[in-house]
Amino acid sequence: MSAYLITIATLIAIYAIVVCGLNVIVGFAGQISLGHAAFFGIGAYSAALLATKGGLSFWTALPCVIAVSAFIGLLLGLPSLRVKADFLAITTIGINFIVEALFLYVPFFGGALGIGGIPRVMFFGIKLKGLAFFYLCLFFLVVVILICWWFRRSWAGLACFALREEESAAASMGISPVRFKLLAFVIGTGMAGLGGALYAHYIRFIAATDFAFPVSILFLSMVVLGGMGTLWGPVLGALILGALPEIFRPLVDYRFLFYMVLLLIMIRFQPGGLLGERSAVRRVLASIIPGAHQ
Repeated sequence: MSAYLITIATLIAIYAIVVCGLNVIVGFAGQISLGHAAFFGIGAYSAALLATKGGLSFWTALPCVIAVSAFIGLLLGLPSLRVKADFLAITTIGINFIVEALFLYVPFFGGALGIGGIPRVMFFGIKLKGLAFFYLCLFFLVVVILICWWFRRSWAGLACFALREEESAAASMGISPVRFKLLAFVIGTGMAGLGGALYAHYIRFIAATDFAFPVSILFLSMVVLGGMGTLWGPVLGALILGALPEIFRPLVDYRFLFYMVLLLIMIRFQPGGLLGERSAVRRVLASIIPGAHQ
């Protein structure tokens, strides 16, 4: 593989990790989130600060990064308990802009200059870069998919699906909306923090604009395109929308317009996504690969 293809594949793997986390919130628990890039950024900045100012290695800092992202997700997930639908969407958008502004204007976070000099990931004294770092991202992606697979089949996952379909009926059966909504936010934002840490150590320079609101739209587009609530949908969405900008590079300035149009088309004609219920792609894959219907 050329260095260019490895770079694209690595970024797609990182995005897939983040999007799987968003799918837990949006697809499993049915909570609208239009600010997921904020938690992606929190993970990236936490990893960058712990590495550059704290002197911690990637492996030492990673549990702290995931914990910080999940804890902030827990705190910022509290508004989801009081607001719904359009109001929840506006709240999550506001969170994204607030976090971006903190990164941009607070000197501790590097301000407009961002944070550079982030060290590479070391593994038994070897610097991981190129194909080796891609394999590392692929490993974490497999771990995230396994966690999502387990969560779907757990009592907590079933409770989230019940809340997504009909919250009042689920609550009447003894399912706590507070507990399981916050659990979805914690898991989803923790995965976003993991993706952010990998992104920071791969790019080695981060700035506030890397985690702006349009990035949240990109993540949501990946979930909707692949199929909300499915296991492999977010990965497929990340693969398609991660590769398309490189295939149609002359139209790169219009990519976010394309994402918005794509969202409208999918919501109108295929709300379940490419791997959603009753989709042709899902039926074909199910006939070829056992378990692909998930």
